Amino acid sequence: MAGATGYHAGLAAEDCVARVYEASGHRVRARRWRGQGGEIDLILEGADGLVFVEVKKSRSFDRAVARFSGRQMRRICEAAAEFVAGEPLQMDTPMRFDLALVDQHGQTRVVENILH
Repeated sequence: MAGATGYHAGLAAEDCVARVYEASGHRVRARRWRGQGGEIDLILEGADGLVFVEVKKSRSFDRAVARFSGRQMRRICEAAAEFVAGEPLQMDTPMRFDLALVDQHGQTRVVENILH
């Protein structure tokens, strides 16, 4: 039962984050996109290119960010490379990687360009 609860909480967090991006003019290209390298929670497209988003939900923002590892970042980068291979500009596609944090109250904080 806990697994199902976590799954649905994750979906709700991703929906919340997608709405934040959509309000700023982004369009959702994919949700939970899975490639050979792994899964990307959200892929969005905005005026500046693609945004690959890892969503972390926890009781607090600090706990959420603590759940993000270097291993996950590598997995996201590998999956993103696989995704952009199908884009017209391939690896020249403008892109960034964001970390979206959701706390127990549904509040969202986005950390843009986590690779910089």
